[in-house]
Amino acid sequence: MLVLALILGMAKTLLDLRFIMIDSLEDGFRHIVASVLTIFIVIDLFKAFVDFHEHDRIKLTNVTDATILIIMREIAMGIYAQEFGYEFVLSMAALLLVMGIIRVLAIKYSPGEIHESHHSCAA
Repeated sequence: MLVLALILGMAKTLLDLRFIMIDSLEDGFRHIVASVLTIFIVIDLFKAFVDFHEHDRIKLTNVTDATILIIMREIAMGIYAQEFGYEFVLSMAALLLVMGIIRVLAIKYSPGEIHESHHSCAA
């Protein structure tokens, strides 16, 4: 399923090359950047689904990674479209900061490491 999604995503990215010839270079580049970032988001979401299937739990780091990629995609699209104000930039920066803090805390206080530290104390 993942391979099929990646193949379709790459096909869409290659089809977006036509926008460079039809529209301007800027519009074509914007479509290509959006397609590539979307493929990264899909890969990250599939990684979370596979991890859930294997461990019957969702890792917070996978969810935060996907969210960070989505935020970065929106920022990139806003930059290329040149249609955002300072409110957008500040809100995205605050959201990125919060997601970064959540990701660091999720790694620092990972349940796997808590279990390992309890086993090493008992030995």
